[in-house]
Amino acid sequence: MTKDSGAFRTIGELSKELNIKPHILRYWEDQFGMLQPLKRAGSRRHYRPEDVEMVRTINRLLNEDGYTIKGARKFLASQKNQSAVQPIKDVPVTPTAQSANDGSMLRELKMIRAQLSSALSQA
Repeated sequence: MTKDSGAFRTIGELSKELNIKPHILRYWEDQFGMLQPLKRAGSRRHYRPEDVEMVRTINRLLNEDGYTIKGARKFLASQKNQSAVQPIKDVPVTPTAQSANDGSMLRELKMIRAQLSSALSQA
């Protein structure tokens, strides 16, 4: 049984899905401050979709691209700063433009939702 891409995942589910041991995921939480899954009763971790993407990015940087933890932290911080500064693009709403850009608008809205969620969790 697979979960919907927008569903929360436990540390065990994420560990199996990405083939990363749970203790590595907990270590990454200590090393990467921006990785903050929700913690429920008994300190059970629930990874939101944006947390899952963050773990995938960290995994790629460390295990595929050869970054050190310090280098990966710097890379992620620079990406966060760049995305915070970029303005949202206006998309003309014409029938042809709307049908051609439905996917990009949805992605942009999801990005905005992730940024708002991140800002709320830091507040």
